[in-house]
Amino acid sequence: MPSLADKLNKVYTSAPVLPYDKNSRIVIMSDCHRGQGNGADNFLPNSPIFQGALEYYYKNGFTYIELGDGDELWENRCIHTIIRTYSHIFRLMNRFYQDNRLYMIYGNHDIVKKRKNFSASNCTNYSCDATEPEAYFYKDLKITEGIILENKDTLQRILLIHGHHGSLLNDELWPLGRFLVRYVWKPLETIGFRAPTGSGRSVKLVEKIEKKLCAYSRETNRIVIAGHTHRPVFPNPGSCPYFNDGSCVHPYSITCLEIENDQIALVRWSFSTTEDRLLFISREVLNGPENLSDYILD
Repeated sequence: MPSLADKLNKVYTSAPVLPYDKNSRIVIMSDCHRGQGNGADNFLPNSPIFQGALEYYYKNGFTYIELGDGDELWENRCIHTIIRTYSHIFRLMNRFYQDNRLYMIYGNHDIVKKRKNFSASNCTNYSCDATEPEAYFYKDLKITEGIILENKDTLQRILLIHGHHGSLLNDELWPLGRFLVRYVWKPLETIGFRAPTGSGRSVKLVEKIEKKLCAYSRETNRIVIAGHTHRPVFPNPGSCPYFNDGSCVHPYSITCLEIENDQIALVRWSFSTTEDRLLFISREVLNGPENLSDYILD
């Protein structure tokens, strides 16, 4: 089996390059696990938060990049029901696409998106409850294994991946992983067991993945941004340049990374209340912003 370095180097070589500069605004999210709106749908409680955050980013001119596992296609056979359940969110994402501000990477839970016939066999119009038909972005959007962000001025590069590479059950044996999730775990989850994609995830496994990605980042002197583990990581300048955007399925909150003015910040969106007990969706900067140039290792 190829090493993690070999796998990521291959991704780096084939990944499309997305130029950016100090005027660019980019938000990076992952691991939404959009489902069918049932008891096994981990995205459902946070869907209003996600919608509010996405509306903010659209209005403020951000480019939206999703680092895999956007749709839960291990538990669910078909994307049609997911689209119908979250048609309002897909319409909002389509607005990003129409403005050339939408990019996606596939993860292990939506790895089927890498198939050339995915859009032809799985994608239909989602405007059943819309007043006007809209083009469905999955039909034309190229979903890749990785993306490289390249600074137009400094040529500094950032490798964006999902982060499941090198994990036997999530990578080479993903069909087996999908089978276990779909036919063993999903029934257990619907009766109350903690999802392994959320608070039930092994801390030791997460730390093992983080150490491997951090080592690769140091060895190659590349900034790496990933998802997959659901645990946000924001390093100090001068340390290992490995970031993780967290997920959209934290309890009552979502986390993401923002790139603006050549700086990066870790942000949390959650429900909050005013003094008058009015509920609203709040944005909180958890770490940063830090200059991306400070993460270049000597």
